[in-house]
Amino acid sequence: MSTTSAVCGPAQDSSYRAALGSPHVARLLAGTLVGRLPTGMAPIAILLLVRAEHGSLALAGLLGALYGLASAIGQPLLGRLVDRRGQTWVLITSTVIASTAFLLLPSTGPVPHPVLAALTVLVAGLATPPLEAGLRALWPVLLPDPERRRAALALDSSSQGLVFVAGPLLATGVSAVIGPHGALVATAAAGLLGSGMITSAAPSRTWLPSAAAKPMHWLGPLRVPGLRVLVAALAGTGVALGAMNVLALSAAERHHAGWLAGVMPAALSVGSMLGGLAYGRRAWPGAPTRHLVAASIGFAAGWMPLLPDPVPAIAVLGAVLPGTFLAPLLTAAFLTVGRLAPMGESTEAFAWLIACIGVGQAAGTALASLASPAGPLLVALVPLAGACAALWLLRRFDDRFSA
Repeated sequence: MSTTSAVCGPAQDSSYRAALGSPHVARLLAGTLVGRLPTGMAPIAILLLVRAEHGSLALAGLLGALYGLASAIGQPLLGRLVDRRGQTWVLITSTVIASTAFLLLPSTGPVPHPVLAALTVLVAGLATPPLEAGLRALWPVLLPDPERRRAALALDSSSQGLVFVAGPLLATGVSAVIGPHGALVATAAAGLLGSGMITSAAPSRTWLPSAAAKPMHWLGPLRVPGLRVLVAALAGTGVALGAMNVLALSAAERHHAGWLAGVMPAALSVGSMLGGLAYGRRAWPGAPTRHLVAASIGFAAGWMPLLPDPVPAIAVLGAVLPGTFLAPLLTAAFLTVGRLAPMGESTEAFAWLIACIGVGQAAGTALASLASPAGPLLVALVPLAGACAALWLLRRFDDRFSA
């Protein structure tokens, strides 16, 4: 499939006003953000619950990591179900299961009964509804114009950082007022509200899977070589994102500036939002794979100013720099997935990309913890490997996407 290269300049057809003014777009974007808040709230809520019961940080961290890993694993599985059964049944069922697990978690007694708590957290993670992948499968239906769709996807990718800024703040705030049990109730409520906003919208209710009538390969969309390369590259990006939390904590301890532990990841998210908004406002020359390569290289190079272990103020500014390339990288990656995915398997394809980023984040957190003080070098080198994989993808498949 080929696309026409865009001309650099203002893209009036792809303006945010035009995209958001299209029917159902604003509602589905808002519903996805609200429905994904549990992803940012749950790890903090679990940590606060365990600490409130005088449990160890090790147990809290293990349960939080288990939730993140289970959530990543569940996305492709649920994405395949969406491609076979439609969005409504899968999203409603998975949200109810995940929310019920959050509500039951306090009664398991995580400290005296860690195995039971781990099983509950595992269920909550595996049942995380594939809202993000489902929304991206809807964009071609909602926005047939490719430039307007690119703008909406850039806005989508940019706004996802809010989940990891607002989620922890919301969980911490609710816990401070009514306790960690209340934080888990709020986590469950956010999931139910967001999924309700999406499944009650006409595009989600009427979206019909095109893969239901045909047998599906056991590898699903990963049978496409280009998709395997792309998800591997984005797993490297996830490693860098996961290592950022450890990098920020390590810098905070070295410089005796506790505020760095939260501000540096937030600065990365701010940079991502700014970069994504800038990327979506213009039509850039070349195919999405070229943008993917450029953003991957920029993301990798953006970590270099952090290697000398700068003073806190410079470290915060340094965290913004790689962030400015993150949302454009994700936008280009999802556009590339949309073109590579076999017909009728787009939800699972998007879910695989999201899952690999999540697994990479978990691995990055673990590796950076073990590798510190070499963590900053790890953070920079892994995205460089991802950029090399993206370059291979461009060389192999560029003729399919270029004009």
